[in-house]
Amino acid sequence: MSNAPAPFSPVTSLKLFNSLTRQLEAFEPVHAGEARVYSCGPTVYNYPHIGNMRAYVFADVLGRTLSFKGYKLSHVINITDVGHLTDDADAGEDKMEKMARAEARSIWDIAEHYKQAYWADVCALNIRQPARWTVATDYVPQMIEFAKSIADKHCYELDSGLYFDVSTVADYGRLARAHTDDGEGRIEAVEGKRNAADFAIWRKTPPGEKRQMEWDSPWGPGAPGWHLECSVMSGEVLGFPFDIHTGGIDHREIHHPNEIAQNQAFCCTNGLDLPANSGAKIWMHNNFLVERSGKMSKSSGEFLRLQLLIDKGYHPLAYRMMCLQAHYRSELEFSWDGLAAALTRLKRLVMAVEELNANASEPRPGQSEWWKEPFVRFDNAISDDLNTAVALTCMEEIVALKKQNRGERVVAVLEMDETLGLGLRHLSRADLRIRPKGVETTEAEIEAILARRKEARAAKDFARSDALRDELTAKGVDVMDGDPLGWEWKLA
Repeated sequence: MSNAPAPFSPVTSLKLFNSLTRQLEAFEPVHAGEARVYSCGPTVYNYPHIGNMRAYVFADVLGRTLSFKGYKLSHVINITDVGHLTDDADAGEDKMEKMARAEARSIWDIAEHYKQAYWADVCALNIRQPARWTVATDYVPQMIEFAKSIADKHCYELDSGLYFDVSTVADYGRLARAHTDDGEGRIEAVEGKRNAADFAIWRKTPPGEKRQMEWDSPWGPGAPGWHLECSVMSGEVLGFPFDIHTGGIDHREIHHPNEIAQNQAFCCTNGLDLPANSGAKIWMHNNFLVERSGKMSKSSGEFLRLQLLIDKGYHPLAYRMMCLQAHYRSELEFSWDGLAAALTRLKRLVMAVEELNANASEPRPGQSEWWKEPFVRFDNAISDDLNTAVALTCMEEIVALKKQNRGERVVAVLEMDETLGLGLRHLSRADLRIRPKGVETTEAEIEAILARRKEARAAKDFARSDALRDELTAKGVDVMDGDPLGWEWKLA
């Protein structure tokens, strides 16, 4: 069934919310037939928490939607392994250097370890690989050249580094609405700065110190600023202007306005009434994942990682489902009950697809008319600024149909899932049965107890049958009489 042609071609115009203009805009690519997207990636000084990963689920859905619409996608995600300070507002010490000291390891080892951990989470969440991963330390020579090209007109030097003068570009802060929303309030004062919002694009190594990561430059040995990295890597790989720049809503206030200022300086563009002057035509931001206990902060030491969800018996795609149930621009509240509900919803979809596949006949030749209406609604939903919540219900409605050809329904559902990314083509119900950490019972032991319980039930020894069921319950196992899967790990 998986090789059958798509049932319906998308026709609805894709509209996306542009944070720069604060309005929905029809997507019109810079280069016909192409979509060039840059996503701010992680700083690999620690494990990503699930709030971080929401940004990449969102960016993945965006990329899948562009592919669904027929565009040739070039998606770039960067890896920041130098230059990101402990305060996003361009103050404090380098996060990478700080963690290397804390763990008594090489900064290069720190970067490699946490980069691999991030990539493992990307894989677990069924996030597609981008066209390219750009690693900041691979682009330092280009960063120095970029800084040199804008230094005379837009920068000045202090003892601590080379600073960008934000008064030299038009409309600084428009993305953040800094002048009305107090977007500059988090910026720490540095003696000698011309403007409060000025930021370092090169940070000098203090006299008498030696950083693990530092390079020679016209302004002395040091390291690039975090904001400079993204301007250089996006421009180098995608070219200015490119189509879409994504990131978390926290980037909208300082990091992305600073990127835009650098892009304006480098490209010699004017004000931001023309969005492409910012370096990208559309800027998109996902909202926060909110967790009321405060465990979304890495500074707490213990925070919500994807691995913690797995340790508690939740398949990582349950978290992807949870993200899809909300619009990316809405706050999403995390709770264990909410995650359990998302897992249940995912199980029902997986069970339905498995049942359809098991009993499907080949799709009929040609295009069946019944496919058109639900696909139009799916297309409308995903084209409306990635409304995944509605798109999900459209997919579930096709699953629930009874009279239509099963093979055709499988094709339709899997085609929709190519955009939503739940992995229904390969995911099985058994895959979702994850043993919670600390449970020592093996599957073989469970099956042996279930076999004895089956014998007891056949002999009408219901007291023994109930006792064996209670034994499994005590081991964290739910027995599901009448269900083909038979049992699942009990989620605490």
